[in-house]
Amino acid sequence: MKTIQRIAGRPSEISAGMTVRRALPTRQRRMVGAWCFLDHLGPLQFDAGQGMHVGAHPHTALQTFTWLIEGEVLHRDSLGSEQVIRPGQVNLMTAGRGIVHSEDTLAEVRRLHAAQLWIALPASAADCPPAFAHYPELPRWQQGNCLVTLLAGTFAGRTMAARFHSPLVGLDLFAPVACRTELPLEPDFEYAILPLTGEMLLDGERFGADEFAWLGRRRSPIVIEQSAGSRLLLLGGEPFAEPVHMWWNFVGHSRQAIIDAQRDWETGSPRFGSVAGRETRLPAPPLPWSAD
Repeated sequence: MKTIQRIAGRPSEISAGMTVRRALPTRQRRMVGAWCFLDHLGPLQFDAGQGMHVGAHPHTALQTFTWLIEGEVLHRDSLGSEQVIRPGQVNLMTAGRGIVHSEDTLAEVRRLHAAQLWIALPASAADCPPAFAHYPELPRWQQGNCLVTLLAGTFAGRTMAARFHSPLVGLDLFAPVACRTELPLEPDFEYAILPLTGEMLLDGERFGADEFAWLGRRRSPIVIEQSAGSRLLLLGGEPFAEPVHMWWNFVGHSRQAIIDAQRDWETGSPRFGSVAGRETRLPAPPLPWSAD
């Protein structure tokens, strides 16, 4: 039996007073297929007048993927997109050569629960034109007592109708009552599971919320036992063969690509544009290596 790698989510502050748990990237695991970033937000409770407010910031060479479980969040970007995402919906933004966006909970929102992910673009698509898409309806079905939502890719004969640039899959597994679910997996994909709430039992090991379970490849089928009220996020994909560099909000296929993106953001290059109504732009932290 293969060993499951257990990785504890680490706390990270994404805005003033708002801490999330980061499962990717970590020292132990950088990617799962093309999935290169995973923040678990919440469940969070806000007082009146508070909320999540992430100012205008840039991205390159990736897709941002927002899966909302509770709350309402307004997305705005430099393409002119303005979209409120609600529970059970997905926002997919393709940064390509460069885009800027902001995210704010609506004024009346008191609870927020979401997963924010990035998908690294292969070199062939890294400089593609930016784009934004909203998916209010996703494939959903019941398998035994487990409610399954297909977030990305193809699974069990169903396909989520979004354009991705690498073979991958994403599932949300919710257990209204305690359940046991068997899932077939692609042998050439690598997989990981993150419990968002509750607990799961996998290969005799128990995992709680924000304990990232790295499964690796050639492990099919898997049998997952979930506690009542638990919710799991399963990610998979073909191992990403190309080298990927990540710094702040940038992904690139070389350090020079990151250096160029940082310079263009700091100098106000038209490469990124602006978000209407958001004069404040988040400053980039200093590069960890020389820009010479």
